[in-house]
Amino acid sequence: MNHMERKTAGVPTLKRLPLYLRLLRRIKENGEEYASGAVVARELGLDPIVVRKDLAITGAVGRPRLGFQIDEIITAIEAFLGWSNTADAFLAGVGNLGAALLGYQGFEQHGLRIVAAFDSSTDIIDTKVHGKTVLDIVKMTALAKRMHVQIGIITVTASVAQQVADAMIAGGIRGIWNFTPTSLEVPSHVILQREELASSLAVLSHRLLLQGSDD
Repeated sequence: MNHMERKTAGVPTLKRLPLYLRLLRRIKENGEEYASGAVVARELGLDPIVVRKDLAITGAVGRPRLGFQIDEIITAIEAFLGWSNTADAFLAGVGNLGAALLGYQGFEQHGLRIVAAFDSSTDIIDTKVHGKTVLDIVKMTALAKRMHVQIGIITVTASVAQQVADAMIAGGIRGIWNFTPTSLEVPSHVILQREELASSLAVLSHRLLLQGSDD
């Protein structure tokens, strides 16, 4: 599948594919060799037509009356998402959120490995957090260049987020995962993903409110 074909996947599809992957891995652990789109749809409470279209975009081909061979569809989804080969990442800002991300063991299963963490606080620099020594953030740009790191994760305070992003980009980082509320300005060649924690909380709170009004 070429790069242009991958671009046809919309954001909703990209967000559903990891859900399919998690379910398919569980089905495989249960000893099943095949899984149909209908089974995936039923387990996740989704429209079978949506699931069928999502899985088709990965290039995987199902077998009549059997569905998708588990290993094949798992491999296809991982390849489509770019999770086949683990990518190295730098994390800047080792506060509560940054430390929590450093300790999350699930990233490597999704193709991401945080190889170094950076901070500007002398209280944190040279300490170990989840087995990783925190480095002075002034070293980040040079290290990114030397290690050819492509992904940067920003969990610093909002006031310095743009400065940190600029330092990452100067080091050759082309993908930034922004956990701050700051809207970053980046060149067109840099992919920016902003994690809207407040927006997600707003959706959750509103749904709880609606649920409460139905009781």
